[in-house]
Amino acid sequence: MSLRDSNVPRVVAPHTLEIHLTDVETSVCQLLDDCTKSLQEEKGISTTCRIAGGWVRDKLLGSQSKDIDVALSDIMGLAFAEHLTSFAQTKGVEMGSITKIEQNPDQSKHLETATFKVFGLDIDLVNLRSEEYADGSRIPAQVTFGTPLEDALRRDITINALFYNVHTRNVEDFTEKGLDDLRNGIIRTPLAPRETFQDDPLRILRCIRFASRYGFEMVPELVEAARDPAVQDALASKVSRERLGDEIGKMMTGRDPLRSAQLIHELSLYDTIFYNISKEAKSTVSGHSTRGPDEALAAISIFHALVSLQDPQLLSPDSGLLSVIQTDSISKARLYLAAILIPYLGLTYQNSKKKTLPVVELVIRDSLKLGTQNHYLDGIPILFSAVPLITKHVTDNSQEPLDRLRLGLLLRNKIVHNANTGNHWSTTVLFSLVTELVPFYSVAQDVFDIHAASSLVASYNLFIERIHELNLSDDVEARPLLNGQDVVAALGVSQSGAWVGKALEDVVEWQLSHPGQSKEDCLQWFKNYGPDKYSSLISKRPSGPASKRLRTK
Repeated sequence: MSLRDSNVPRVVAPHTLEIHLTDVETSVCQLLDDCTKSLQEEKGISTTCRIAGGWVRDKLLGSQSKDIDVALSDIMGLAFAEHLTSFAQTKGVEMGSITKIEQNPDQSKHLETATFKVFGLDIDLVNLRSEEYADGSRIPAQVTFGTPLEDALRRDITINALFYNVHTRNVEDFTEKGLDDLRNGIIRTPLAPRETFQDDPLRILRCIRFASRYGFEMVPELVEAARDPAVQDALASKVSRERLGDEIGKMMTGRDPLRSAQLIHELSLYDTIFYNISKEAKSTVSGHSTRGPDEALAAISIFHALVSLQDPQLLSPDSGLLSVIQTDSISKARLYLAAILIPYLGLTYQNSKKKTLPVVELVIRDSLKLGTQNHYLDGIPILFSAVPLITKHVTDNSQEPLDRLRLGLLLRNKIVHNANTGNHWSTTVLFSLVTELVPFYSVAQDVFDIHAASSLVASYNLFIERIHELNLSDDVEARPLLNGQDVVAALGVSQSGAWVGKALEDVVEWQLSHPGQSKEDCLQWFKNYGPDKYSSLISKRPSGPASKRLRTK
């Protein structure tokens, strides 16, 4: 069975590439056109407004966009925005307040930008520019007013280098390749790819993201340049990890994360992206792992096959495994990233305080600079830590069905199910299944051993069936029938303390073993059970609040 095809179709451009403006977009273009005429007539300032980049690309493909980037000739964005505000007032058009975004080369902001809202759309104004880069830096040594051609040539790919002239209402393709590449599904840089990548190496990842987003193909010379060790060294050393991580995040939430992973693998970029950590941290890494980029691609391929149900008759995962992931895009993005990071499963390192921590946490925090958005930093390391626990319980259940207490305690374990880290027990079990299926897929040969895999999937299905058979789904987040005050009062004591937490754990265990019983039943059991067990603890423990929260195992 092949897993190479992601089954995400290519975005096909319309037969005729035309931009059809909405009424609101027409109003914006008319306002910009009228303002430029007013500037010329009243102040002798000549400028041309061109909508640039993504809006043009998406409109030509038949999509809509609420963000409009306007490139101006021979005038700064803020200066034009101030003129536009005054002009709009004379026409009775209400504009939002202008925000000036300063230059920030580290965040790819080489020129100041003026941004505001008008007619409900977000507008960015910036001047056309020409750039010259110094060796060893991705920050331009000189940025000057440029021509439309110069501006188009310094952009990342040809399909992002198209302009829409608001005065003529025509699309302008100064690279003379953008429209054809959009028609033919091609990712190409306006200049020689090595030059484009050396100027800003992040453009490699942008090429990958747009190729996977639209199902387009990269030209061979781009692929060759992206594999160049010098270009990859520049990506590792010249680009901030925040910008790199932002691109990876967009890939994981994008239209085809598997295609992104395939291109990263094809271009031999895995270590450059995912293992750019300090030498000090690398020197403390311990644990055994034979996994590498091939296993990362295998894991994300398997996960994609499961969640996209490419061939449900062959794999047949239980619907309970997929119930959350099919409707929760955040969980899906998190598991896509977790899958591609599977080479770090079981590896640890020591931080500066000699504390042992999972390497995957270091990679997410330092290599990708991703925080808790989509529960990447707080959720993925916990997914990894749950794998041995899940695999043992699945194996044990295959040999003899687990009892309600043991299975219930597993599902309530905070590393298995925790809303605070975004992890639902079903996604934790699904990720464990993915890790166990990895050895059955040969990336080099694109062969998935479906017979061996089906046996493993069957054991996980049996595990899910046991959960449903015991009606445990609703008990995962059920509160204890008794609270701290109840257990203190039941024993007729005035002292509370750490023993209360242990008592509440015992209450939960009783609940799991006695489904459908009432609070009164639980209270009666506790009054009979508690004195013998907790009398010695109560006399030895310092007092504390009776409302102590339940500590789960």
